[in-house]
Amino acid sequence: MTHLRKMMLEELQRRNYAQSTVDAYTSALRDFTKYFHKPPDQLGPEQIRQFQLHLIRDRKLAPNTVKQRMAAVQFFFVRTLKRSYLREDFPYPKVPFRLPVVLSQEEVTRLIDSASNLSHRAILMTLYSTGMRRSELTHLKVGDVDSQRMVIHIRQGKGRKDRDVPLSPKLLETLREHWRCVKPKTWLFPGCAGKDGADAPLTGKAVWHACRGAVKRAGIDKKIGPHTLRHSFATHLLESGADLRTIQLLLGHADIKDTTVYLHLSQRHLHAAVNPLDSLPVSDVASAKPPRRKHAK
Repeated sequence: MTHLRKMMLEELQRRNYAQSTVDAYTSALRDFTKYFHKPPDQLGPEQIRQFQLHLIRDRKLAPNTVKQRMAAVQFFFVRTLKRSYLREDFPYPKVPFRLPVVLSQEEVTRLIDSASNLSHRAILMTLYSTGMRRSELTHLKVGDVDSQRMVIHIRQGKGRKDRDVPLSPKLLETLREHWRCVKPKTWLFPGCAGKDGADAPLTGKAVWHACRGAVKRAGIDKKIGPHTLRHSFATHLLESGADLRTIQLLLGHADIKDTTVYLHLSQRHLHAAVNPLDSLPVSDVASAKPPRRKHAK
């Protein structure tokens, strides 16, 4: 590791950034340096502009990915090197707003029933029943399941925040069966043990494959992954009458603006308002004249 990259790593750790962010930022700095074949402290605003165009034009990365890479470069110059660059020196691409894909309750049922084994079934049920993120699921410990209070403790989730989510009796029954079969010691969903034999959590990639395999077997023709179950959880809660503030707390959103997206997905809210067309006394459709067909010459 170079001296500059070590400086950035220490600055990230000093500010208590999540390990996933640390990995992403150091990787982005490595790409930035490799592209110009120069130490990053010898580069400046013009190279930053060129690098962003390279990410967009040549590598054709998604706007959110480019945004993250630029945030990493900005952190290096402003926080690590203490350079007084302006915000305009790090232009972020405009990210198009797209509504997330949501499963119906019938589709969720088919997905869970299509799990390849008991552990995969427990994983899918946990994701849907709690709305937790994939990284939060992989770091659940056996002791985080509190059957006395009927809650699951999510420790140090996104933003380094703890929160509790309700434990469904149906999920508890499945988790108990999972425990009897797998006998996890530390991690609720253990992965392959390390070289020293120490317990290791399941990887995020393994969770993704468990979900995608069930999607294929269920015959669901939608582009979905583990995070889709989080969106479905929130949308179905809203449709059943839960308020946005409660859903915000359960999802661990820092800003309720992030939770309001589910208003666009909830069928109950979409159809709550009377359509203005329905209140117009227009004549019956049967009285309308059919359009004249144009005959080809």
